[in-house]
Amino acid sequence: MESMEQGPVEFHLEPHGPIYAKGKLKIIDSKGNVQELEEAYFCRCGRSQNKPFCDGSHQR
Repeated sequence: MESMEQGPVEFHLEPHGPIYAKGKLKIIDSKGNVQELEEAYFCRCGRSQNKPFCDGSHQR
């Protein structure tokens, strides 16, 4: 997989919701799997079944 160029990353905390990240993101899970994304919503409530990503569980 080609590496993404570095650049600024923005984080926005949604009130009572996830952390929104935008930029050149490289996410490495505990098994070493790599995902390169340009935006993501990260869970803050701990209820998501798709951690570290938000699946909207905080609204239920």
